[in-house]
Amino acid sequence: MKSYLSIVLAVVSLLLAVGLAATWWSDQAQLDTAAAAITDYSNRLDTAQAQISVRDGNLLTLSNALAETSVVFSNQLTEAQSNLALQTEQITNLSRQVAESAAQNQALGRNALDLTNQLAALTSRNAQTEASLALANTNLVQAGKDYAQLENRLRRDVAERVVVQRKFNSIPELQTQLDQLKQFPVGLVTPDKIYAGLDVVVNGDGKFYVISPD
Repeated sequence: MKSYLSIVLAVVSLLLAVGLAATWWSDQAQLDTAAAAITDYSNRLDTAQAQISVRDGNLLTLSNALAETSVVFSNQLTEAQSNLALQTEQITNLSRQVAESAAQNQALGRNALDLTNQLAALTSRNAQTEASLALANTNLVQAGKDYAQLENRLRRDVAERVVVQRKFNSIPELQTQLDQLKQFPVGLVTPDKIYAGLDVVVNGDGKFYVISPD
């Protein structure tokens, strides 16, 4: 009986030992697997951390670049807004200058029209003046001719009067005239017949003089 129990105990002990060994080996294998997994996870973690560090560096670089770009864009936007405001002001000034130029052009057009009308009026007056001058020149020339004729007529009349006076102052000539009147009487010569057909001008002092009708 004891032998049987010893055997059973030995078998149980052996089984326990085998179970314990199997369990140990299983646990050891699991521990090795877990250690390998932990090592792999650690390596992956290191790689991930390195990648995260690289990514953080890239993100920092990108953030700095974005910040610089933002500053550049902000400055460019500010400059563009300033240029836009300046161009808007220039456009406003140009529009005002264009409006003023248009008004000045209209005023110049009206002045040009007025000057054209004045020039036309002056041209017409000049033509009329030239025509008047031409007529006056013609009249002056004719007056000169008439004056020359009158001067010649006056000289002739004065000469004839001098001749008549000389004849009446010459006794032989006067005697010849009396003899001719006796031979060819013309009738009684009265003052009316003497001044017939002549224009008589009487001055304020009562004196008069005769103007020939032709």
